Amino acid sequence: MTSQGVAVKTLIVVRHAKAEHVAGLADRERGLTARGERNAREAGDLIRPLEPALIVSSPAVRTRRTAELLGLDAPIELDGGIYEAYPDELLELLRRTDPEVDTLVLVGHNPGVHELVLSLTGTQDDRFPPGAFAVIELAAPWEEVVPRTGRLVRTHHP
Repeated sequence: MTSQGVAVKTLIVVRHAKAEHVAGLADRERGLTARGERNAREAGDLIRPLEPALIVSSPAVRTRRTAELLGLDAPIELDGGIYEAYPDELLELLRRTDPEVDTLVLVGHNPGVHELVLSLTGTQDDRFPPGAFAVIELAAPWEEVVPRTGRLVRTHHP
């Protein structure tokens, strides 16, 4: 709780794990490399203690597979708006989150997810490689989330 009594929400922003590059395969159809699969499982082990209530993922194969391999005890919702989304579009998605959800995992793509982390926290970090995640505490309900309403608690780069 903050000093104003507003429940703190937790957002975990995950960039999909390392994707394979296959000639002729559509970008949305790219899967994960063996290393990417390992990194996604490791990220899940680190995220699991935060007990996310919901995972929202881009429907692209590599993001959906990353979300699955996190192995979290939370439902996965696919949202096509995450693919190629700008940070302001991701903020809109966050604002539509059910108020009952205290901890949300967002699995998406760069540059949007990295720019979202920077926008919410006001931090500067040049790196957000495949499989990276950031844990952000938000001192506002989802519908009021705007830039700089978050505090960066932790980052992880595989």
